[in-house]
Amino acid sequence: MSFGLTMFGHATAASATIDGPARGYRSYHCAAPEVGITDLAVAAGEDAMKNAQVDPGDVDFLVLAIADLPEYLYWDAAASVQARLCAHRAETMLVSQGCGGGVLAFDVVAGKFATHPDYGTALLIAANRVCEQYWDRWESTTSVNSDGAAAAVAVRGHGSCRWLVTEAISDGRYADFLRMETGGARQPFRSGEGADPRVPRLIDRIDSFFAGDARAALGFASLSSRRNGEVFRKACARAGISPSSVARVLYLHDNANAFADLADELGIPLSRTNRELAAEHGHFGSADQLFDLGRLVDDGELCHGDVVALMSQSSGMHWTCTLLEI
Repeated sequence: MSFGLTMFGHATAASATIDGPARGYRSYHCAAPEVGITDLAVAAGEDAMKNAQVDPGDVDFLVLAIADLPEYLYWDAAASVQARLCAHRAETMLVSQGCGGGVLAFDVVAGKFATHPDYGTALLIAANRVCEQYWDRWESTTSVNSDGAAAAVAVRGHGSCRWLVTEAISDGRYADFLRMETGGARQPFRSGEGADPRVPRLIDRIDSFFAGDARAALGFASLSSRRNGEVFRKACARAGISPSSVARVLYLHDNANAFADLADELGIPLSRTNRELAAEHGHFGSADQLFDLGRLVDDGELCHGDVVALMSQSSGMHWTCTLLEI
């Protein structure tokens, strides 16, 4: 199955400078209270279709990847985005596997194109809007979290930014690491229960999940780093290319130490990653890689034939890698 990306779009909330860079970040993006995740997704989708000169009525498939909650429960955010974009004939799918959703969405498009020969155009959108009722932008993860979205139009047989492979490694032993105890079917929200439900701070979740065993926590960190290397090499092997031939690695917008660990694990210089873009914008959840890819393509920083790896890890746990040839 062959498809490529034509044009990109993005929508970011207002940028705020960090007073005294935190964990290597210089700034982040924070949306106004009335702006929802689908508002950002729609704006990015409109921008991508306009740049690609694609009419909404020509979109056969729309996939929306999100890492946080949409505006409502029991509600299909992808279908809502489809309606607001007037892409009324497009099949839709919502991908919600955390920060890796934007990387995994490429495999979803490849699968749909493989099983639906009549599908020729797809719209990929990845969006993030921190649900500040439950999350702390600064303390809930290792990143400083931002609000924004990125999108791209994928066309069957298009030669630019051609999809090669997507690989993923999943390990359900860590599925409970990021969960919020209140709000699901086991323990629904109830009025008058006192303190508002929150996702605990990262340091508190680590202590709870690993029962205070610092050695086990360090072991998980080491495992996570190795899995990034494993999924990268697995993707390169399936694509039939050498890992050393990958021109750029676009990772989730994690902190400075995480990028140093990634570069060491992959055996590449830090300059071949997207570390600077991460420091400038903060973590857009599932949208980091697509956002950065669009910026690098628009700025002419990638050459024809360059192979780019989009990589992420996300709650679940999942480690993901998509390879594209520019």
